[in-house]
Amino acid sequence: MDAAQTIRHAVAEVSQLRQACLIQPALSNAVGEVKRFQSRRFAGTYADLLQGGPYQAAAGFFLDELYSDKDYAERDAQFSRIAGAMQRLFPTQVVATAVALAQLHALTEQLDHAMGQAWLADANTSASMAARYIGAWRTVARRAERESQLSVVLGIGRELDRLTRTPGLRLMLKMMRGPASAGGLGSLQRFLEAGFDTFAGMRDAAAFLRTIEGREAALIERLFDAPFVACETELQQTLGQAR
Repeated sequence: MDAAQTIRHAVAEVSQLRQACLIQPALSNAVGEVKRFQSRRFAGTYADLLQGGPYQAAAGFFLDELYSDKDYAERDAQFSRIAGAMQRLFPTQVVATAVALAQLHALTEQLDHAMGQAWLADANTSASMAARYIGAWRTVARRAERESQLSVVLGIGRELDRLTRTPGLRLMLKMMRGPASAGGLGSLQRFLEAGFDTFAGMRDAAAFLRTIEGREAALIERLFDAPFVACETELQQTLGQAR
């Protein structure tokens, strides 16, 4: 499967899941609750980075572009509409990043959809948000896919970091603004430029990515294996740190 086919397939999966939510408002609300919780959790886990220091911009980029609860429908539509043209319009170095981003979005949407179904099926609506989230997480399980999700996130980060060391690529991206906008790729263009500038401005991107890897891997392990009450308490404390 080439890049265009992979992107179209990923976007089609996301679209199908969204359609399922449109005809089930209760499920749509549950998925929304899950996404908002996850965004707040990320903001809490990385409160120290988001509040200042050398990795503030990078943490903000990850929160806004990879862990946000915002609607990516515009970017999805662009991906699907011109997936084939992407290989002609963009440098070959960035096409793989776009493919990984589409695949990450599809996997995330699948897991969030499953979480929403488990959230909706939980009869204990008086439980804390943290408790409901842990319960849904353990009901869905799919540990290998959770670990794969983190691996893809890190891969996108490493690729963006690598791209900053490609001679002439920043100028090439700047020159692509006009054609990208005319071709309906403005949202993707903004993501690539923001990612490029964020990683180019870091002195040690590898250290930042190791921080993400360490904290997220530890969280995944606790959500699966830690005693329920201890995990709930920790998650509630994390949410309290979010700004």
